[in-house]
Amino acid sequence: MDIKAKINEIVDKIKNDPSLKEDFQKDPEKAIEKVIGVDIPDGMVDKVVDGVKAKLTADKLGGVAGKLKGLL
Repeated sequence: MDIKAKINEIVDKIKNDPSLKEDFQKDPEKAIEKVIGVDIPDGMVDKVVDGVKAKLTADKLGGVAGKLKGLL
């Protein structure tokens, strides 16, 4: 399993589905398992959840930086 590709796939789905985004905020592990349709092994679940959170945060910060750049 290509973790990076799965993280990108999960992030795209979460960003485009408000219901899924809410599910992710409540229970990230269950939301991710719902998206990929696979029970994630315990050793990998934290890495995937952390990767998705980091990507969502980075994308949000990138959007804010772009808006700020437009003001300057």
